[in-house]
Amino acid sequence: MSTYYQPPKYPASNFESMTAADETLPVVIVGAGPVGMAVALGLAQRGIPVTILEAADQVSFGSRAICISRHSLEAAARLGFGAELEKIVLPWVGGRSFYRDRQVLHFQMRNAEHDVRPPMINVSQSEFEQIMVDTLEANPLITLHWSASIAGVLRADDEVTLEIDTAFGKRHLRARWVVAADGGRSRMRELAGLRMQGNNYDGRYVIADIHWESELPAERMVWFDPPSNPGSTIIMHKQPKNIWRIDYQLDPSEDAELETQEDRIRDRITRHLEWLQNDLPWTLEWHGFYSARALALQDFTHGRILFAGDAAHLVPIFGVRGLNSGMEDAETLAWQLAAVIHGSATPELLQAYSVERHDAWRQNVANAGKSTLIMSPGSHGYQTTRDAILALSVTRPEFSHLINPRQSSATDARISPLTWPTPADAEGVAAGDPVEDRRVQTADGTETSLNILRGTGFAVLGVRVDAAALAAATATLAGALAPESVRAILIGSDTPEESAVSVAVVPDADGQTVAALGARDGEVFVIRPDGVLLCRVDGVGRIDDVVRHLSLGTAPAGASAAVDNGPAIDPAELRRENVWMGLSDALDQVGENDREGFLTRLALVLGSQVGQREFEEAIAAATDPSLTVPADENADAAVGA
Repeated sequence: MSTYYQPPKYPASNFESMTAADETLPVVIVGAGPVGMAVALGLAQRGIPVTILEAADQVSFGSRAICISRHSLEAAARLGFGAELEKIVLPWVGGRSFYRDRQVLHFQMRNAEHDVRPPMINVSQSEFEQIMVDTLEANPLITLHWSASIAGVLRADDEVTLEIDTAFGKRHLRARWVVAADGGRSRMRELAGLRMQGNNYDGRYVIADIHWESELPAERMVWFDPPSNPGSTIIMHKQPKNIWRIDYQLDPSEDAELETQEDRIRDRITRHLEWLQNDLPWTLEWHGFYSARALALQDFTHGRILFAGDAAHLVPIFGVRGLNSGMEDAETLAWQLAAVIHGSATPELLQAYSVERHDAWRQNVANAGKSTLIMSPGSHGYQTTRDAILALSVTRPEFSHLINPRQSSATDARISPLTWPTPADAEGVAAGDPVEDRRVQTADGTETSLNILRGTGFAVLGVRVDAAALAAATATLAGALAPESVRAILIGSDTPEESAVSVAVVPDADGQTVAALGARDGEVFVIRPDGVLLCRVDGVGRIDDVVRHLSLGTAPAGASAAVDNGPAIDPAELRRENVWMGLSDALDQVGENDREGFLTRLALVLGSQVGQREFEEAIAAATDPSLTVPADENADAAVGA
């Protein structure tokens, strides 16, 4: 029996049009996808009433964005639906890639003892959204209108009027701010006359959800040129309740309309499962289609209309950055828009949102773009080098890092106009970086985490500073940002005096938290509501400067130190990546009739720069017959059984 999730349908909403005499709504959000609902939950947490307009009559159907990152789980917890979400998800920590039937990559994401959550979980976007709907429906500050589609927009200096098509006729709403979170085919973007810029990639994929009671592990599995579907690429992910997501690439010569018919999809999946020696029944539950795109608006803020999620930017699906980057958009926009609405900051603060999130898109594309060039090489050069990398990786595992999918990780805001310069002698976390959640123990022995201690708002984290002074500085920041939550955390000290009971104390006896931050005694870290480090300064006396700059949407001028931001890149890996991309581009530039000549000349030049033994070894590796023989049909090898 299928366990596939069937979301409920909601009756069309009926509401009255607003008149000039009605008080303008603070915020209207267009689109009840994950991003729009996350913005609504973040604003409601800060006491701001929100109206959401959704053109459909239910949440999205199908798995869609199934991979949710650790950082997005942290955001879900802060927004109030994380606990319910984590009840139904399937965690995973790594994956395997195969060339034909041979494993060429086994990767694992960081999953340390201090981590509060797994690096990645799988759950259908449909269920993710339903939990969000249930959460916001319980919030009296949020109103969600179903079957309400945008028909027109009229902008003024201090408000926006929306014309809305409903089952009961046209309606009009007036809002001081409008958040456009209505997806990749954004009607709001169209009505505003805006176009995204960037790249469209050639790769096209059919996606399908099946119910299949397989015991294969919960990990990302990819086959390049599998015997079951020669020339194609197949991706498999296990979801909760024995639902499997299967993505497979279409050849450029194939007709997408024909290949997305159910009989064709069943045939492709049947061939692959039979090759995996499957004898279990399965059912096709849902299917879709996508192509990789890297597009964005130049600016995400347009007067009183603010764009977020896929309405603002699109990233290639590889590395699962779409929904995850949208959740970052939502958290950042929620606290910054709330500060403007409450009057603790000027509207210039919202330009910081645009700068930060556009740069985050650039960061995502830089990583996802490399993954896309492996998954869907769009030119002769990249196709040739991708196939060569796969073949070499069978016997030369040092090349396998180029196949790594570069799974989604939290982006930084180092270039944000809000981010302070990092002190020249600093180590560890830089201003603008996300501050990871980690398990800690408070002075009274309570097991908790940094995110729980800092709550949903700002945090002032002092390292071996005076507790009373830390409490006073935190109160100053809280007064300036009211009603935003601001909490104080004291790291590496004993229990404070009774006068400072508002300070959470983490003794950090083993010094691991201080070491993870790269902190010095007396240093103060100010962490934003979205988990990004705003600044790290010497002493609590700098909080007055923090207040002033936040209200203006600025940061002090000055050079920022280049601090350690995680494990260093292996120089050999960087060299191979540069060779891969440089050679690919060169192959695309030479004439079609000169490719063999170009490669011969290149080999002569490079071969003359190494010893005879190294050159002979390179020739032997490149001519290894095992790299080109037909793959055997040993399915056990194919799944690492």
